[in-house]
Amino acid sequence: MNYTYLIINFAVIFFPFVLSFDKKVHFFSKWKFVLPSILITGLVFLIWDILFTKLNVWSFNPDYIIGVNLLGLPLEEILFFLTVPYACVFIYECLNAYFPKNDLQKYSLALSNLFLGLCVAILFFGYNRWYTLINFGFLFMVLAYVEYLNVEFRFMYKFYRAYLVSLIPFYIVNGFLTSIPVVMYNDKQNLGFRVGTIPFEDHFYLMGLLLMNIYLYEVFKSKGGESQT
Repeated sequence: MNYTYLIINFAVIFFPFVLSFDKKVHFFSKWKFVLPSILITGLVFLIWDILFTKLNVWSFNPDYIIGVNLLGLPLEEILFFLTVPYACVFIYECLNAYFPKNDLQKYSLALSNLFLGLCVAILFFGYNRWYTLINFGFLFMVLAYVEYLNVEFRFMYKFYRAYLVSLIPFYIVNGFLTSIPVVMYNDKQNLGFRVGTIPFEDHFYLMGLLLMNIYLYEVFKSKGGESQT
């Protein structure tokens, strides 16, 4: 039982890693762009995670972790910020390689405006809850920057498709983490609304995590002389 969270991390990355050598995607050749984006984003989210753990926004069930802690976090939680982004960026690249035609381009700005409006509305009602406040505040800033201040390249239409597909493994993985539970949430620090056992905020936590990773990934690719996929 103590290896539960570790096994979940392993399961998340196993197939994306093995399939990274697929001849069409050649994801392994993009590791030099993937790894720095994961490390930079992971650092931001680790600071956030440490803060939330201290504020009792969430905690970790000792029955399902191996008991190795770094910076006050279980080792498995730190690995989470490596395995999940890797898997999600892999999904992003696979979709771009196998399905280059993407009709979401004409709707991406409207979708972004919808999510920005949702962030504002939820912040208005949930500003007094730590998870809600920081989660939607962060997503609003990153989304507004990428959509309105980033003028170098456009990728949001590809991002939304990858996010939608990523929700499938998200429900499986987060379903396990929150139903066992491995991660325990303090509902006083969130809206208290759940999809099954998954807090509503987690869907947008994933969006912010994935958006920052993919934005940095595209930045490093463009600086490395690679065209957008």
